[in-house]
Amino acid sequence: MGRIRVGISGWTYRGWRGDFYPTGLVQRRELAYAAERMTSIEINGSFYSLQRPTSYAAWRDQTPDGFVFAVKGGRYITHLKRLRDVDAALANFFASGVLALGPKLGPFLWQLPERLTFDAGLVDDFFSRLPRTTTEAAALAAGHDEKVPEDRALTVADADRPLRHALEFRSETWCTDEAFDLMRRHGVACVVADTARRFPMPEQVTADHVYVRLHGDTELYASGYSPEALDRWAEKCRAWAEHGDVFVYFDNDAKGYAPHDAVALLERLRAG
Repeated sequence: MGRIRVGISGWTYRGWRGDFYPTGLVQRRELAYAAERMTSIEINGSFYSLQRPTSYAAWRDQTPDGFVFAVKGGRYITHLKRLRDVDAALANFFASGVLALGPKLGPFLWQLPERLTFDAGLVDDFFSRLPRTTTEAAALAAGHDEKVPEDRALTVADADRPLRHALEFRSETWCTDEAFDLMRRHGVACVVADTARRFPMPEQVTADHVYVRLHGDTELYASGYSPEALDRWAEKCRAWAEHGDVFVYFDNDAKGYAPHDAVALLERLRAG
């Protein structure tokens, strides 16, 4: 049986204060508070801009032993470069500090824009450039450019560990055997993304792990999950765990449902 980890996409939301986060809890304690109640968290600030090694190290130190972070790949790579000519961008991303997470570094998420349609050659080339170990990531990071100054670059790994990757697409053109077979060949997980039926939600197992993003049951980013819906997702997670590790992140953060739903799903999984 694989391990099922459940958490949230990001943890800094003003609307959660006085709700999930107790009134009076200082902001610098929010990550630790969430990490005590969940088993993983998805770092999404890395999608918007390159972070710093000091930030990743601080996040590592604020979470308990055995905790794992997923890291969202930069939108510069996925949305602006659209997976093309990304050698320098990938080097900068991996030099920005992700290796400072050490043993708490979990899978990388690469989320694609809706209008990026499936192109087998492009995807095969992109997948082949992704590092599969922390040692490979460090070697790739060493090729960073001036966007990551030397005094802010981390190009060494504390140990040689395997790395995992997951891909979240939003175009129906990806829902083909050719695309899924390509993911399997590269060991990249096809993200199971629940988007309240706005985007496709394939449930293909294409790697040794399953990556799930729950964006909202009936309304994208805004609705919570009913007890019955959480029961169904718990059942799915148990089935997937028969084949490998499972990572689940709630992204229905707009009205503060995400952390409560994450805790509720964990309770169901532990009870089962």
